Formats: sequence, C-alpha cells, structure tokens
Amino acid sequence: MSNIGDNGEQTDRAALAALENAVGGLLDRLSDVGARAVEAEGKSEELEALVKRFTGDDAEAGRMLTRLKGLEDENHDLKDRLKKGRASVDRLLAKIRFLEEQR
Repeated sequence: MSNIGDNGEQTDRAALAALENAVGGLLDRLSDVGARAVEAEGKSEELEALVKRFTGDDAEAGRMLTRLKGLEDENHDLKDRLKKGRASVDRLLAKIRFLEEQR
C-alpha cells in the first residue's frame, strides 16, 4: 500500500523534471539568440566597411549608416535582455537546487 507522502513526492519529482526541462529549453534559446547577436554584429561591421567603400552617394551612405546605427542599438537592447534572461535563469536554477536540497 502506498503512502500519501509517496504520491506527493512523485508529484514533486514530476514538477521538478518539468521545470528542469523548461529551464533547459530557455537556456538553449538564450544561447541561440546570443549567437545570432554576435553574427549580426559581424555582419554590421562588414556592411559599414562596404558602404563606405562602394557608395558614391554620400546621402545614401548616410541613410544606410543611420539604419546600421539603429540596428546596432537594437542589438544592444537584445544583449541587455539576454543578460536579464540569464540572471532570471540563474535565479531559477538556484531555487531548483534549494528545493532539491530540501528533499
């Protein structure tokens, strides 16, 4: 005969496994976004060099570089969001570790 405490412990284990899977998925997504941000920065630098080299029209070069600056600002914002997301994940992991130690 199983004990009521056993059912609660099984439920806790299932919830913990689900939480760990969710955190793992979030970490994977954060890593992907970070890699995309780094790639975007590299392309941005290449584009700036090409625009300066090949644009004969200073106005067009200015418009393109203005757009580039906007993208760089957006990239910076995304990096800030990633940093905050990683901090949230770290807090979640700390809570998970705490809960595991309480068992």
